[in-house]
Order: sequence, then structure tokens, then C-alpha cells
Amino acid sequence: MRRRSPMGAAVFPVFVLLASFLLAGCGEELGADSDGGTVALPADPVPTAAPPEVAAPVVPDPPVVSGAPVVPDAPVVQDAPAGAPAPSSPPSPRPDAVRGLYLNAWLSGSSRRMDEVLGIARRTEINSFVIDVKDATGYVSYPTAVPFAAEVGADGELRIRNVSRLLERLEEEGIHPIARIVVFKDHLLARSRPEHAIQDSTGAAWVDGNGEVWVNPYDRTVWAYNVALAREAVELGFREVQWDYVRFPDRPRSEMEGVVYPGQEGRTRSEAIREFLLWSREELADLDVPVTADVFGMATSARNDVGIGQLWEDMVDAVDVILPMIYPSHYWQGSFGIDAPNAHPYEVIGSALRHAIRRTEGVENPARIVPWLQDFTLGQPRYEAPEVRAQILATRDAGIHEWILWNASGRYTEAALEPVGGWPGGVEPVIRLGGLIAPAEDRFAGSESAELDQAAGAPLDPR
Repeated sequence: MRRRSPMGAAVFPVFVLLASFLLAGCGEELGADSDGGTVALPADPVPTAAPPEVAAPVVPDPPVVSGAPVVPDAPVVQDAPAGAPAPSSPPSPRPDAVRGLYLNAWLSGSSRRMDEVLGIARRTEINSFVIDVKDATGYVSYPTAVPFAAEVGADGELRIRNVSRLLERLEEEGIHPIARIVVFKDHLLARSRPEHAIQDSTGAAWVDGNGEVWVNPYDRTVWAYNVALAREAVELGFREVQWDYVRFPDRPRSEMEGVVYPGQEGRTRSEAIREFLLWSREELADLDVPVTADVFGMATSARNDVGIGQLWEDMVDAVDVILPMIYPSHYWQGSFGIDAPNAHPYEVIGSALRHAIRRTEGVENPARIVPWLQDFTLGQPRYEAPEVRAQILATRDAGIHEWILWNASGRYTEAALEPVGGWPGGVEPVIRLGGLIAPAEDRFAGSESAELDQAAGAPLDPR
């Protein structure tokens, strides 16, 4: 049976979320934010609009009664028009173990930058790319045939000139393409259709302390719009759907006073997120692709929904893959009994994953756990090969052989990745262990192993 936390939702302290760092430099040529970091600006000129390449499902406007918008009981997603192209080839099987890189849309639309990351994949263990279909700006990356996207202006900033050719190239290279779709942080939709936004007491779109607006996670038209984009992406050739920002805003309680969620009907935040995930997986089931979700790293070890609707037990059986963003730089001092988490990547990753595994025990049909790992620098020490490789080994030592690296600019540390054919001499490179640079085999030393086991067995964090 699925286990549920007995504790109610509580707002997570803002100072520990650290999401605001993502608007600061994480790499070169930085631009818009995401749940994992900033996004690189284009290396090549921005493409102009092009005719849609694929006809896709249509999300109709909600019905209007007496001049006021009414949220439908369930979203209606029409079938694609007759003659819409089918996938160019049968879906390739998912790799037995996904080892991936995140690529923002600007990079994905640049031939030069794509050559660079494909070179890394050819030389190393990398076999998957996570590519933005709709990022936190609300823009769809390529020409879309979903009419609702045009109505809200989501087709106004194209980053990938020819998505079909991109996906063909990835197929040729043996790369598993994953479509990242940001769900509930969508300022284009929220501003153009405030009836679908989180609202203030006047009925206007609520504006958070950063000047941003969010769409309403209880709104089924918002659900249907994102599922339509996902269906189009899979019909184009993406082999997996990854929901990001599948959460409520991470803002302090004082900012959230007076917030209105039309259609809430007494449901909790975590219930809304769970319902969306289950519904979206059912709606996309005929496509036979994994439906996955990113979650805050703290969700693996917090007893509550960390204030954003992400309760581990409510999510882990609602998707095919769950991806905790367990970046060491995002943990506060003292997490897992570690004074400087960012300087202990091996210990933090191991502890976070052991918490996740322990909380998943006994859940029926749980998702695969695939962590997001940190390949960017935020604070000291600078993250280079020893820090990145330490996280990969910690993941493997926890019994998980899949992971995805995040760097907002798409500049990855190749020296941290196992070369095709294995490490020279079969010896792993040095890693950061116990705050120091040490041989990888030292991680099995008694003191480090005991400390990791103690941290992983600690009670769940009540914050």
C-alpha cells in the first residue's frame, strides 16, 4: 500500500530553498531561470518563425457562462487532425541506465554547441539528453501546432530551427531524447489568461516577491495544455516526457496570504500535484513512453511537502521516473549532520538517496529514482572532476546506476565521465571525499562508510 506522511503541509523556510541562486551566474552567457539553474543565451542567431512541422492536439478555451470563464471538470484534448505525421520511426527502447546531460533550447538549436555535446557523448558513458520543450519562460522551443500555445504567445521566441532534424540526428547518434516541459511556472499563460493563474483576492494574477506570476496547479486547462505539448513532442520523436516545476511557488507564508486557487475544492497542494501526475500519465499512456517528474532534493528527506506540494510518498508511485534535484550546494549547514554540504558531495548524495530509497520501500509500483547531479559551481569549493565524479560514485554506491547532470550553460566536465572502453588501467579518478581530494577507493574506508550510514539513517527532517 502507498504510505502517506501523517504530517500536514508546512511552508519550507525560504533561506534554505536557494532557488534564487539560479538567477545568478552558473556558466557563460546566462539568461532565464529554471528549477535547476540559469539558461544560456543563444550562440547562433535566433531563428525566425517557421511553419509548424507537426499537427498536434488542440486545447480548447474553457467554456464561458455569463461572460465569466468556467474551469471544466476535465480538460478536453482533441485528436490530432487527419493526416498529421506519425513518428518517423518506432520509439527506441529506453536505455537500461540513463546517464544524461541537460541541454537548454538555445544550445539544442545551435549546430556548433550540439557538435560539442555530441562529442562528449561519443567519448563517454553519456547516452541521454534532456532538452527544453517549454522552459520557465513559457516559450515553446520550436514551431508548435498546438493552437493554445499561439494564443498565449508561447510561439513567439523560437530557439530550435528544425526540431525534426535534431531528433533524427540524436537517433543516429544513439542518444535517448527526453522532453523537459515546465508546467506551473508559465508567465506567458498566467499573464495572457489570468483566469488560469494563481490569483490574489481581487481575481487578478497573483505576483510573488520576485515579480513573477504562476499558473494554478488546480486548473485542468493548464494540465491539458501541457499534456498537448507533451503529446506533440513525443509525436515528433522525443522518447520520454519530463515534467519540471510540477509544484507550487516556493515563497514565504507572508507572501502567500490572500492567495486564491480557483478549483481547489478543499484539496491540499500535494493532492493537486499527485492528481496532475496520475492524470497526465493516463492521458499519455497510449504513446508508450515514460512520464517523469523533477522534485526538490529536500523532498527525499523532508517529512512534509516542503511548502510546494511535493510530498515524496504522494509522487513516487504517480510517475514512471522521479528525479530528485539533490545538488549539494542547495543544502543548508548541518544537513545530514554535515557542516559544509557543498564540500561533501559524496556524503550528501549518498545520504539523500538512501533517504529516498528507504521512503520508497513498501510502495506499490514505485518510480525509478534517477537523481539530478550538480555540474556547476555555487560557493566553495569549485566543482570540477573530483566533485562531479564523487556524486556519480555516491549514486552508484547507493544502488542506483542512472543520473543526469545539470549545468545551465551546457558546459560539462568531461573528465568526470567514464570514457568509452573504461578508465585507463581500470582505476577511478580521484574524488572529493570527506571534504578532501582522495582516491576513489578510500570511500570504502571504515570512518567514511560509518558516517554515511549514520547520516542516511537519521530521522526525516521536520522542516
